[in-house]
Amino acid sequence: MDPLVAAIDQGTSSTRFLVFNAKTAELISHHQVEIKQRFPKEGWVEEDPKEIMLSVYECIERTCEKLCQLNIDISNIKALGVTNQRETTLVWDKETGEPLYNAIVWLDLRTQPTVERLINKAPGRNKNHLKHKTGLPISTYFSAVKLRWLLDNVDEVQQAVLSRQALFGTVDSWIIWCLTGGRNGGVHCTDVSNASRTMLFNINTMAWDPELCRYFEVPMEILPKVRSSSEIYGWMKSNSLAGVPISGCLGDQSAALVGQMCFREGQAKNTYGTGCFLLRNTGTKPVMSEHGLLTTVAYKLGKNEPACYALEGSVAIAGAVVRWLKDNMGIVQSSSEIEKLAAAAGTSYGCYFVPAFSGLYAPYWEPSARGIICGLTQFTNRKHLAFAALEAVCFQTREILDAMNQDSGVPLTELQVDGGMTSNRLLMQLQADILCIP
Repeated sequence: MDPLVAAIDQGTSSTRFLVFNAKTAELISHHQVEIKQRFPKEGWVEEDPKEIMLSVYECIERTCEKLCQLNIDISNIKALGVTNQRETTLVWDKETGEPLYNAIVWLDLRTQPTVERLINKAPGRNKNHLKHKTGLPISTYFSAVKLRWLLDNVDEVQQAVLSRQALFGTVDSWIIWCLTGGRNGGVHCTDVSNASRTMLFNINTMAWDPELCRYFEVPMEILPKVRSSSEIYGWMKSNSLAGVPISGCLGDQSAALVGQMCFREGQAKNTYGTGCFLLRNTGTKPVMSEHGLLTTVAYKLGKNEPACYALEGSVAIAGAVVRWLKDNMGIVQSSSEIEKLAAAAGTSYGCYFVPAFSGLYAPYWEPSARGIICGLTQFTNRKHLAFAALEAVCFQTREILDAMNQDSGVPLTELQVDGGMTSNRLLMQLQADILCIP
């Protein structure tokens, strides 16, 4: 049997564990579990860190059972990588291993007053005040403002920081810490792609930045150690895979860029998940956008390898609009149903849907924007709404692609795509039509 490699993919709406043939990259087996999102107040989005870890363990165990049924020895799994929803913020107690609050998800808007306060203290009230170091505007999207909220509003977090028991991390750090032993010697680390989404990381020096930490008043001792995206961070402790090295870590959008093999400058991909994320490789130099895109660290494939950067267009709501039509409005019973429904309409008949549930991300960065459905007539029915929702995903992608083309001056001639929504043929055809490229 060829050696196998495994991947944990911890996304916003689900967790997956996948096992591949290391030589042929063929998918051998996988398991997926949905994650419950909590909306305790308007604009708040949380997930339970313990549920996240339980879902990881469940996916690993179920996949190992499936491998056994295929008569495949799990000792063939030689290495494991982690990829994760980015920016989502956790603080936990390193002595007890207990989370001190729910994970605050990247989409969450509770930090809007925090963001307004931070922008007001910036020279000229400029939201791009820290962009030269971080590549990012001051926004509810990134981890530092979520961490600031936790430090300001949660007693347990304040106490743990004072008693030096608190650890901060994004989802990758939490998973790796737990898998490598947790309170019994767990490794507290993150990779450059995840670190670059916190607003505490300097993308030029490739290190946590004392000045940024002072700006957000974040104590540096709670931060994870920043490592490359490809090195051995530690070894799996208790479960079926004990002793397997954890040797790769990338934020999910970086992982998609690597997975699409966009290693050359100018290559790009768009991922249709909970949100939409268009990334274009800009090589070993960070390129600052003039059109509302983010500059981010794409990957660093080894300790002594150079970091590669990307321009990113981030759209908050893509697949999440389908989940909303299902869970909030009852317009569809399952996510796969939307394609049939929209196809039955064939057009939105002038109905437009702007799903700004979490404000607008790229290229506007307007946190106070809210969703709107317009162009309704007595003729409009749920089929037209379904069609308008799919069109909304395409229009938002068109907008970030236009910004990307303006920034680079070299228009993309085709778009590589991935993510759950790409199984929707109607959506993909609409997207090609709206972009005017394959």
